[in-house]
Amino acid sequence: MRKLVVLLLLAAATSALHAQALPTATGPGPRWMVGGTYSFFAADYGKRDLGGGSGFVDYARSERISYEAEVRFLTINEEVGTHQSTYLIGGKFPYRRRWMTAYGKILIGDGRFHFPYDYADGSYFVLAPGGGVDLALGNSRYSVRLVDFEYQWWLNFPFGTLRPYGASTGIAVHFH
Repeated sequence: MRKLVVLLLLAAATSALHAQALPTATGPGPRWMVGGTYSFFAADYGKRDLGGGSGFVDYARSERISYEAEVRFLTINEEVGTHQSTYLIGGKFPYRRRWMTAYGKILIGDGRFHFPYDYADGSYFVLAPGGGVDLALGNSRYSVRLVDFEYQWWLNFPFGTLRPYGASTGIAVHFH
């Protein structure tokens, strides 16, 4: 009888050891996206419209929030040497639906302004809310940044807050 009780307890204990099921899905894990765009901005300094290139890196650890770093160099169509560049980082809030991702973002960082006729260079704190739409290209690793809009506030600018705004479009590569 004692052997039977020990045997039943041993059998019950071994089945309890296997009671935890293995996870059936773990999610995609962290994702990176690296891309480049062409930008067109209203510079808000002397009614100048500037164009140029930009690059961005996105890091998504979850589906609800990701982080973005971007650099932008607006040197095309500069007049008398006036151009600007930004180095920004912040949060991005995506809303995914199948092949389309709409997002809002808020970035902060440094804005560099080169004044006309090589008069001076300045570095200013920039606050930049924005948003856009990315379109996935099928099941590939690529997506198109259909539009990315940004409205910037350059605080402490010598002649009052500078408020450039503009749009970008480009392509990105995804890494999982």
